Amino acid sequence: MYPLKFHPILKERLWGGQKLRDVLGKEIPSDITGESWELSTVKGDVSVVSNGDLAGTSLRDLINDHPEEVLGKSVVQRFGKDFPILIKFIDAKLDLSIQLHPNDELAKTRHDSFGKTEMWYIMDADEDANLIVGFNKNVSKEEYTERLESDKLLELLNYEKVAEGDTFFINTGKIHAIGAGVMLAEIQQTSDVTYRVFDFNRRDKNGDLRELHTEQALDAIDYEKKNDFKVLYSNEKDRINEMVECPYFTTRFLNLSQDLEQDVSQRHSFTIYMCVDGSATIENDFGSVETQKGETILVSGNSTRIQLKTNGAKLLEVTI
Repeated sequence: MYPLKFHPILKERLWGGQKLRDVLGKEIPSDITGESWELSTVKGDVSVVSNGDLAGTSLRDLINDHPEEVLGKSVVQRFGKDFPILIKFIDAKLDLSIQLHPNDELAKTRHDSFGKTEMWYIMDADEDANLIVGFNKNVSKEEYTERLESDKLLELLNYEKVAEGDTFFINTGKIHAIGAGVMLAEIQQTSDVTYRVFDFNRRDKNGDLRELHTEQALDAIDYEKKNDFKVLYSNEKDRINEMVECPYFTTRFLNLSQDLEQDVSQRHSFTIYMCVDGSATIENDFGSVETQKGETILVSGNSTRIQLKTNGAKLLEVTI
């Protein structure tokens, strides 16, 4: 199975903008396009192959018909035929809502879903753009509720100024929001479960306030202040730089100025490449594909080697 490219699934959002078109070259449906789902098996939003003989085939059908070839033996052993990762590019022209995600146990009980641990890599940020990540002090459930009800929740939140290359790990329960002017790559568990707790009292195009999940969030929030979210990683050229390793995904940063070949015969997992700058040709045992900034490639789990051919590219490499 040659390296696969997929049609992006583009999502209009109240807070979306035009950077997915202007910076990444996506054919966005409107000037409020906030998300490009690059790899997904979420019901109703399943990715479809765009290159080669398998063009037009859904990722779900590929996995059902060839689970070990696509996913890799170790992934099938853990997740069966479920694709455990959801990959996105996100453009926030306006602030996103203040939100958090439940852990696996809560998500399974309430929504029959995975939880949502995620990682952000900042691709572009306006001057003074920031993120909200966690609280600025330890908070009790009672204080949180009181501030929320009195419209003073923002006073409790931790703001982080960001620039290109900054990386954040958002574990379940951590209150967070992407700030206006930030475009990022997001790697997360396959889940679309979000508890929105504050939305700046904004109204949608129909004049309605968006749904909040105030009660559901109360026992899902981590109220403790923790400085566990900023990912420190090496940016050495032409080597594999470790970024995040957690039970749900492992991410590495490749800043390449020349070709790189990897023996992946013992990986037993699919490999995802998100091209966050430059361009490259990605080749495995069965074929090759060209990729450029803003594209995502899936390399099958039965590959024994992966060769990256480039004169300059920055890639996020994701495995299980």
